[in-house]
Amino acid sequence: MLEPTDALILLVPVLPIAIWAAVTDLKRMKIPNTAVIAMAAVWPLIGWYVVPWQPWLWGFALMAVVFVAGFLLYLTGTFGAGDAKYSAAMAGIFVGGNIGEILLIIFVSMIGSLILHRILRSIPLVRNATPDWESWTKRRFFPFGLALSCIVVFYLLAAIWPQG
Repeated sequence: MLEPTDALILLVPVLPIAIWAAVTDLKRMKIPNTAVIAMAAVWPLIGWYVVPWQPWLWGFALMAVVFVAGFLLYLTGTFGAGDAKYSAAMAGIFVGGNIGEILLIIFVSMIGSLILHRILRSIPLVRNATPDWESWTKRRFFPFGLALSCIVVFYLLAAIWPQG
């Protein structure tokens, strides 16, 4: 697990990228490649500063594994191509983390994002303020970029939060 200061250092660039990816996915049902590249740049540029070199290198291996898994999910129609790339881009940040905590954050973020999206979609005030958002009208699809962004942000916030 990351030290609180290290997680805060990573959160500074990750948070605006995560918001950008989530909002763009809500609006266009696509995560821009520039957001993916920006997120992918966080690990090589800042990760080496917050973790020792061996876990830093393992972060790249984790990024590759997640990319392959995401590509396979894309081939089955489960994941979008942008979702696969974006999840791989942020994967290095999770290296050395507690798998139980990570799985809990994934579960809560996925279910919470789905519920939040469905609630917001049903509120006329929100729909009228964002009439051109594609995610409101695509009934079978869900903008995973929202959930993926929540996962990485909540993971870093959990590392910052004092452990009691």
